[in-house]
Amino acid sequence: MLLHWVRNLPLGRAALYVFSAAVFLYLIAPVFIVVPISFSDYKFLQFPPDRWSLRWYENYFTSSKWINSTIDSAIVAPLVVAFSVPLGVLGAYSLVRGRYPGKNLVSALTIFPLIVPQLVTAVAIYFLYVKLNLIGTVLGFVLAHSVLAFPFTVVIMTAALRGIDETLERAAMSCGARRLTVLWRITLPLAMPGIVTSAFFSFLISFDELLVAMFIGTARFNTLPKRMWNSVRAEVDP
Repeated sequence: MLLHWVRNLPLGRAALYVFSAAVFLYLIAPVFIVVPISFSDYKFLQFPPDRWSLRWYENYFTSSKWINSTIDSAIVAPLVVAFSVPLGVLGAYSLVRGRYPGKNLVSALTIFPLIVPQLVTAVAIYFLYVKLNLIGTVLGFVLAHSVLAFPFTVVIMTAALRGIDETLERAAMSCGARRLTVLWRITLPLAMPGIVTSAFFSFLISFDELLVAMFIGTARFNTLPKRMWNSVRAEVDP
């Protein structure tokens, strides 16, 4: 059946599938090298390992620096989700359902962090945080990561809200429901897949963010990507 399906594929689509599979294998191939190396018993990177060990995982779980950085990331990321997703949902709802002057300008400003190089954003956040005394604080990390996650939330929720039939909302309002009731009882449940996707992306953006963390992180509060970066620069550790 699989061979029959492959033979009946148009040439263009088959080429697209082959190209996509090749790109996927190219992106995932390093994982098949990094993961076995992490079980190596050697002090240096060697693939394939001749001797196997859990010593590097033991080093991680017994290192206060690594555990503290992991905890810091685990604290910041859910707070970023709780902060950026509601704001992103409201922002997207305003852009999709709103009728007001200057909406195009608001839409452009919303996705502005996606256009500006992240290095510029990181430097700007650093100089602002120096004045506000937010360097190395949970609040500082949450606000900075929310600035980066907010545009993604708005883009995802905009697509989700545009896929909802607006006549359902009009029908509810014609039956006497207020706009907030319609938003809570009709719109948000229908947009739940987009909300879940936005939360997932916001969590990943925060948990994986490095550049801003390099500027606003301190020895006392450092996220896991920053700790990994420091480790890669200072030592080669399986």
